Amino acid sequence: MTQDSNDSSSTTGARRVPRTVGNPDGPHAGPHSEPDLDLREVVTGRRGDHYVRITRSPSGLRRRGVGHLEATRETLRPRTGLGRFVGRIKETVLGAPLESAQLAHERLTKAKALAVFSSDALSSSAYATEEILRVLVLAGSAALALTMPIAIAIAILLAIVATSYRQTIRAYPQGGGSYIVTKDNLGTWPSLFAGAGLLIGYVLTVAVSVSAGVAAITSALPSLHGYNTGLAIGFVVLMTLVNLRGVRESGSIFAVPTYVFLVMAFAMVGLGLYRLITSGPIPAGEIDTGTGVFEPITIFLALRAFASGNSALTGVEAISDGVPAFEPPEWKNARTTLTAMAVILGLLFLGISFLAVQFGIVPHGEETVVSQLGRIAFGGDSPLYYFYQAATMLILVLAANTAFSDFPRLSYFLARDHFMPHQFQFRGDRLAFSTGILALGIISGIVIFSFGADTHALIPLYATGVFLAFTLSQSSMVVRWWRKREPGWQTGLPVNVIGAITTALVTVIVAATKFTEGAWMVIVLLPVVIMLMRAINAHYVSVADQMAIGPGQYAVPELPDPTVLVPVPGLNRAVLQTLGVARKLSPNVAALHVTDSVEEGDALRRRWVQGVEDIPLVLLENPYRSLSNPLLIYIDSLQKRDPTRPIVVVLSEFVPRWPWEHLLHNQSALRLKAALFFRKNTVVMDVPFHLE
Repeated sequence: MTQDSNDSSSTTGARRVPRTVGNPDGPHAGPHSEPDLDLREVVTGRRGDHYVRITRSPSGLRRRGVGHLEATRETLRPRTGLGRFVGRIKETVLGAPLESAQLAHERLTKAKALAVFSSDALSSSAYATEEILRVLVLAGSAALALTMPIAIAIAILLAIVATSYRQTIRAYPQGGGSYIVTKDNLGTWPSLFAGAGLLIGYVLTVAVSVSAGVAAITSALPSLHGYNTGLAIGFVVLMTLVNLRGVRESGSIFAVPTYVFLVMAFAMVGLGLYRLITSGPIPAGEIDTGTGVFEPITIFLALRAFASGNSALTGVEAISDGVPAFEPPEWKNARTTLTAMAVILGLLFLGISFLAVQFGIVPHGEETVVSQLGRIAFGGDSPLYYFYQAATMLILVLAANTAFSDFPRLSYFLARDHFMPHQFQFRGDRLAFSTGILALGIISGIVIFSFGADTHALIPLYATGVFLAFTLSQSSMVVRWWRKREPGWQTGLPVNVIGAITTALVTVIVAATKFTEGAWMVIVLLPVVIMLMRAINAHYVSVADQMAIGPGQYAVPELPDPTVLVPVPGLNRAVLQTLGVARKLSPNVAALHVTDSVEEGDALRRRWVQGVEDIPLVLLENPYRSLSNPLLIYIDSLQKRDPTRPIVVVLSEFVPRWPWEHLLHNQSALRLKAALFFRKNTVVMDVPFHLE
């Protein structure tokens, strides 16, 4: 008779019978069994009858089959009071851990995906026009007439790039970022240029977006101007924590601010057009630029303004890189979202540029162009104006979420191909690529601090790497269409040819016109990042070659009995326990005591001879009081005597009951482990002795 542990029958005695998984007959389960999760007890009832009671182990492991265990959420439960306290804080901030099987449920709807992947592109409408005007105003009010032609050219470029990426999404439904597409069609080196350019671009996306969001705050509240850097870094920390909660949850959090901004931005454009109709435009001759004429109106000036305005296109690629995050059918939903994003961005950008020209608005002082437009449309003291500025601030800050979505994903692909540390493949408790999210938060925080959260100082660095990635992606699609001649190639090929040519021209224009303003930093940094990736890849290739097992090499090698060395500080219960473990490892065991006192060493030897007879003790006198170096030299001599014999160093270490008690001890075992870890043919073991 068997009974589960929740049986309420009273018993007078119980005898525990261990059992082994995989064989119900008992402990003789064969060479591939593991200790059972169940505990069987022979129970004697009140009437003297016997039965077996099975007690389920509270280990947090679930048996799925022979030799197959599954960890439950119970295994994540901290074992110490401090751990439980930290765990509660972590779960409150980041949310409860998710199972890997829940990854399929973390997909995004089109509405949420527009908020997650398009916030960068949509938010650029808040500063792209201003960047054009900042260049044109150097040539006086007459140059402002070039604003709309430049804005229309950028809108056409946006349409070309968006149409090109629609082709990419269809060809790469599993995710068609520039790195993947370029690697598939042009090879490794070009793909690394694309990957490096995007990584740099995503870092600058966070820095520029957050800095622009802070500028929106300080435009409405000038008293906060001295706190720009601190506010920007605080927003980066907040964005990092929100993204660590997972893709779907971050999408839910960011959806509302994104759509609030769109409503307010279109309301601002609509009211602005109404005021333009009722009040009329400001004549060009009455526009006060607030500055003199510093440059003539030249083609180079127009190209510089065009290059500055192209910041509106950063983030367009994000949707093609994040196709796997969409709900099925992934590629169709991604294409629809990309089209919606391009249309919305184009309308907002053209509307803001048109109104800025008609109302004679130019950048001045510490107030942004969109803030000035908001004052005209809503009224300077209207609550709607402040609500509009708050919405603008939110979308600009949340625009960084595009980078927080795509930087970790791109890092995952690079790590998968061994060009970035493998830690970037790790998904955290909430199924987000935690390492990539944390790395982006830290690096972008450093950039913001270095540039003082100055949007205009960061903008020149912004577009070079991104447009290089655009060019490589579109060129790769041209090669793909030409080689494979897939259905629809007659339409797709010319679209991507136009996309490749135009983005290549823009890349050259941006690099040339913004070189002295800071683009040179990106141009210098690109090859440095690429060489670092190649070095990481070379390391992983070398490791794989040395670790590989060839055909017929699966036999476990026969090694001679190791030489076991036990460094001892003295003779105590912890040392005796360590010697007992060492004795089980090999017949070749010796203890070593390093001392700076002959008398102390002789006293230990006398005690040793009385208590430990079968393990020799070696005294190593060191009048210079060092522990690690004499020990390493002694191990070197053992190694030279027999280079093929492994050396096992078994360290005795007692573990205090409370963590703070570690500060009361010298941690010599920890120092020895650090010194021995990098030695060849040396195994380091630690035998802990837990204090009551």
